[in-house]
Amino acid sequence: LKEIEDKILNLLSESKGSPVDDENLIEALDASKIKSAEIQAKVQIAEETEKDIDLTRSKYMPVAVRTQILFFCTTDLARVDPMYQYSLEWFRAIFLNSIEKAELNDDVAVRTTNINNHFTFNLYSNVCRSLFERHKLLFSFLLCCRVLMNEDKIDMAEWRFLISGGSATEGAENPAPSWLTDRAWQELSALAALPRFTELMKEFATHADDFKRIFDSGTPHREPLPADWDARLDHFQKLLLIRCIRFDKMAPMLQDFVAASLGQRFIEPQTASLSVAYADSSPTIPLIFVLSPGTDPAADLYKFAEEMKFTKKLSAISLGQGQGPRAEAMLKSGMERGTWVFFQNCHLAPSWMPTLERLIENIDPAKVHRDFRLWLTSVPSPKFPVSILQNSAKMSVEPPRGIKANLLEAFDGFDDKHMEACSKPAEFKKLLLSLCMFHGVLLERRKFGSLGFNIRYPFNKSDLAICLKQLNMFLDEGDEVPFKVLIYTAGQINYGGRVTDDWDRRCLMTILESFYNTGVLQDDHKFSPSGVFHQLAGETDYSGYIDYIRTLPINDTPEIFGLHDNANITFANNETGDLLGALLATGGGGGSSAGGASHNRDKIIEDVALDISGRLPKPMDIEHVMKKHPVRYEESMNTVLIQEVIRFNKLLAAMHSSLRDLLKALKGLVVMSEALELMATSLFNNQVPALWSAKAYPSLKPLASWVTDLLQRVEFIHKWIDGGIPATFWISGFYFPQAFLTGTLQNYARKHVVSIDTLSFDFKVLTKPASEIHVKPDDGCYIYGLYLEGARWDAARERLDESRPKELYTEMAAMWLRPAANRKVEGGVYECPCYKTLQRAGVLSTTGHSTNFVLPIEVPTHLPQSHWIKRAVALVCALDY
Repeated sequence: LKEIEDKILNLLSESKGSPVDDENLIEALDASKIKSAEIQAKVQIAEETEKDIDLTRSKYMPVAVRTQILFFCTTDLARVDPMYQYSLEWFRAIFLNSIEKAELNDDVAVRTTNINNHFTFNLYSNVCRSLFERHKLLFSFLLCCRVLMNEDKIDMAEWRFLISGGSATEGAENPAPSWLTDRAWQELSALAALPRFTELMKEFATHADDFKRIFDSGTPHREPLPADWDARLDHFQKLLLIRCIRFDKMAPMLQDFVAASLGQRFIEPQTASLSVAYADSSPTIPLIFVLSPGTDPAADLYKFAEEMKFTKKLSAISLGQGQGPRAEAMLKSGMERGTWVFFQNCHLAPSWMPTLERLIENIDPAKVHRDFRLWLTSVPSPKFPVSILQNSAKMSVEPPRGIKANLLEAFDGFDDKHMEACSKPAEFKKLLLSLCMFHGVLLERRKFGSLGFNIRYPFNKSDLAICLKQLNMFLDEGDEVPFKVLIYTAGQINYGGRVTDDWDRRCLMTILESFYNTGVLQDDHKFSPSGVFHQLAGETDYSGYIDYIRTLPINDTPEIFGLHDNANITFANNETGDLLGALLATGGGGGSSAGGASHNRDKIIEDVALDISGRLPKPMDIEHVMKKHPVRYEESMNTVLIQEVIRFNKLLAAMHSSLRDLLKALKGLVVMSEALELMATSLFNNQVPALWSAKAYPSLKPLASWVTDLLQRVEFIHKWIDGGIPATFWISGFYFPQAFLTGTLQNYARKHVVSIDTLSFDFKVLTKPASEIHVKPDDGCYIYGLYLEGARWDAARERLDESRPKELYTEMAAMWLRPAANRKVEGGVYECPCYKTLQRAGVLSTTGHSTNFVLPIEVPTHLPQSHWIKRAVALVCALDY
């Protein structure tokens, strides 16, 4: 058309006479008219085609929406673990693969559903290969909830309750205190604030027996709800109700929810084989093993190399100080010759990681040998280069779970020849089984959190290997079995060398003594009360041991660990807490929240800030306290009080200041700094802000309970200031209880003129409740406010007793701490450690104890001390709710 226009203009400019007489010009005008009509028709067709394309494309919009949701689910995983990094190119490749592989259908709606279903599962399978076991349910539940949020099937207030709990409210009294815990009732009271649950409090009391049936059930999430609650609540809302009543059953409940929403295959284990990961790799895409403590995938890789005929073309190096140049030379040689290169323990060479990143980025696909592969291993580390993680094939490597799996792995390297090689084969075989069982018990105890060990120690196969070598050597050298030497080498050196906490060492030695003793040499010896774990006859051969191990249960009961059955509930609670904590870390609702949600979030934060600000007392008048309770030589408690007031004042001042700034920032009067932004997120998530916890005492409570607890502590100090030294002390109310205990000893030392170094506490458990004691003792002090974990106090018999089923913590009776000089611990007591929080672990101080540790308290018992040591019985100042 442009050419014709130019020609017409040219003819007009060159035309000499009348344009009507110019035939060329008239022909050009006719051609222009025809061409214009043709173009107009084509434009019309193109517009219609564009409309058809837009219409067809809009039908595929559900695929685009689902893809966007899933992409942000994968990127959010990096907040849970630094190794969970995935690139857009990697994501796109899986998406294109799903479009290709998804079932074809002429109906676009069916086709989009097929693509979405195929892609969702394809992505889940690929991501699961690189996730640790504990994060697989998290990922499938996150996928499920984000999809449902997009369809407006999950209310955001209910979602917030699920992941962060509710704010504690002063509600009605617990209608069933005999079976319903205070924690569960607090949660139910908070749940009643949500629109769908307003009638809950009233109906709970009416149908308490029906709710007890759910509480007692092994599968509470599958039990029908009382009255018409089944019809009133959808599947997600039922999660909230069961969360309050049986927090420990959240994991199976979430599995059922995912299976019902996305399908059973999203909760089934995804096997990760090296061949599948290898297929995803290339000379420019490395393969990474993400390790758990105590794992080593080297043997699996060498086996795979043998299958692939690469045994002689695999070179390995363990990274560390000074290994960088050797590793670089090995990498360059491998790229030229087409060998496999295996770099172990990348986390031990963080300074060399940028060099490795550069080397991988500079690999030229055109020049590198097509058989070359780079294999890497590392524990999760923030120093590992993100670009390598995003463009790699990742696999998580975890140790076997359960004593049965650990025993099979331990016996894997043996045969009849090895077992008969010792000069005392019968004793060796029996002690071999005993030692391997001890190794399994230590590894599996860790899953119970602080009930297992205060600190999670990295025990591994090398500890067992050296113990077995020493066992063989000591049996060959002596006539008798040297149990004393075996216990010392295993408990204090090989395994004990990793242990840094004195109470953990006591626990380890106690467990070891029950596996290394003359009794285990008897054919009928039982390692567990039920006899499931028992000794085998001396003439049993290797295959007999393997056959016996295969008969053991897959899931261990707490009895083999010496723990109470309630330990399984503690384990499940910890697992649920970790899962919900990881969900919070991913950003909760993530990017699927609408614009209005941001305003709603700010309103919630403002309400919480105003509520706390309104209840928070002003800092105490330190001058008034010093005047009323002056520092005196004969009364150390005045010094303790002044120190407590100073500490609480610092915390209260920081809280008032930050709350003021946050409220101004929410109104736009001051800049919202990063610290204030983090504080706002914490308030929204019902967590204690880092600004406050840095100046506060150790606590595991959620924000609502933490504020209530703080107000009670401040009230305790106020009563002390106004009413003088109390008759009984709430030991849990102290910011720093160790100072109070030292002050008590100091008072006694000055009163009786004895050296404070010779003093320690004598303990007497009182029969009267603290509320009935109105006169303080002549010496020492009365304390109350402690809780027992792992056991309970039997007031009638005045001794420790076994916990009741589902009763994890019980209140300890008030105690009299009496200072005494040069006293010795008598029999008939359990030396019970006392901690500030349930976590038990803290920073190790110069005393050899954790900063969380308060003091050892002797509690009367009729059972041997070893029974309660294995039970991990401890006193704690504060619970986590």
